[in-house]
Amino acid sequence: MEGTLDWGVTIILWFQQFSPTLDIPFKLFTLMGEEVFFMLLVLLFYWCIDRRTGVRLAILLLLSGYLNTVAKVLANQPRPFQYDTQVHQLFEASGGGFPSGHTQNTVVIWGYMASRAQNVWLWVIAGLLMVLTPLSRIYLGVHFPTDLIGGYLSGISLLLVYCWLEPRAEAWLRRKGLAWQLSAAFGIPALMILLFPSDEKNGIIAGATLMGMGVGFVLERHFVKFQSGGIWWKQVVRFMLGAAILFALWSGLRAAFSGLEPEPFFRFVHYVLVGLWGGLGAPAAFVGLRLAEIRQPEDTE
Repeated sequence: MEGTLDWGVTIILWFQQFSPTLDIPFKLFTLMGEEVFFMLLVLLFYWCIDRRTGVRLAILLLLSGYLNTVAKVLANQPRPFQYDTQVHQLFEASGGGFPSGHTQNTVVIWGYMASRAQNVWLWVIAGLLMVLTPLSRIYLGVHFPTDLIGGYLSGISLLLVYCWLEPRAEAWLRRKGLAWQLSAAFGIPALMILLFPSDEKNGIIAGATLMGMGVGFVLERHFVKFQSGGIWWKQVVRFMLGAAILFALWSGLRAAFSGLEPEPFFRFVHYVLVGLWGGLGAPAAFVGLRLAEIRQPEDTE
């Protein structure tokens, strides 16, 4: 294993000879692989562009984040800058390095969107991001090349399984009704949190956010029934208002729960509430403020 990591350090040092010339573009590419960026992209779809695609992307992103965190805990591999002091850390990174979460999330999110749209240009953009975002992690000294390979393999595997299973699971849940849907939205994330192999905070965050959003999606579908799309300026206002309140809720709860024990419980409550706002609270507010229309019965799914 040390020989493989040493080879990886050689590759990283070759890329870093171009620093600081390429620091800014590679940092921009790495920011496009951050979970915060992807979550805002998901909410843009859900609130504004296509509600159904937004729901599917949200579930896929949160599952990807959870599974990646589990894999990192089990692999327990150091980052390049921790392994060899010759490597410069040019971007903040914590936790294990294998597999690369930026690579995995880029593959599943852009791959899913490209496969849904079936647009040549979207495939070109997705392909470029699937190359440049992972490469930025090598350049910035936070991942070995083998971390990227692991991210590609896990991302492709998850995407294929999700694309096969998701329509079947959705059709089954739709036939079962509200009680079953709420049970799944609550029970599956709860099981994910209980089965997580360590006290790593990202496991609770992914599970709690999935629970909040999942319950929100179910309740929105049955009771709020907001319609995405519509007049362009209303879409802009929806996203800006929803994102501003989301950030205020996230930061306010973080401050309110700071120092409270047991810390994992309050972290869980924090992200369940944030997820509920994204899945239910924001759509209800949009309808109440007449920033969104109510879906017609035939478009309720």
